[in-house]
Amino acid sequence: MPIRLAILLSGSGRTLENLLEWIAAGRLGASVEVVIASRGDVRGVEVAQRAGLPTHVLPQGTHSTAEWSAEIFATCRAAKADLVVMAGFLKLVEIAADFAGRVINIHPALLPAFGGKGFHGMHVHRSVLARGCTVSGCTVHLVDNEYDHGRIILQKTVPVLPDDTPESLAARVFAVECHALPEAIARFSQS
Repeated sequence: MPIRLAILLSGSGRTLENLLEWIAAGRLGASVEVVIASRGDVRGVEVAQRAGLPTHVLPQGTHSTAEWSAEIFATCRAAKADLVVMAGFLKLVEIAADFAGRVINIHPALLPAFGGKGFHGMHVHRSVLARGCTVSGCTVHLVDNEYDHGRIILQKTVPVLPDDTPESLAARVFAVECHALPEAIARFSQS
């Protein structure tokens, strides 16, 4: 049985596209049952709709975090999702009890370094370069009720090159993310 995924996104949908490519190629035994976006004006919504996926735009708006999180997980529950994948989802949610241990995130750094509120996208890569790190990479981790805090599932590394820019480092990290997330999902489905 393919593992049933709910994808949460806030941006371009590149991670969603990557997962759909892995699934279509038969390299990942999964199906995307629902996509939930925190914003409607992002490319990720277009990617999901173009793929014919049930897509919900659920901005937090004036809802409390608890109310908004309950709405997100009700949508995941209705889709019968086995696993919730935060794929560039930039908001903190409160994990519903029945989804504890079934929500993962991919982060563009080697946690616990360069994680937490405000550490996303180019902010991470600029910080890695400013610190003078010689390696970076990505981390797939379980999500709890704190930013970038849950148990680490796997990490992949890349070298930081002397002439790197935030953009060149981001591209190299994203290339390993494209393998790390499907690998983590496959591990989850086998457990």
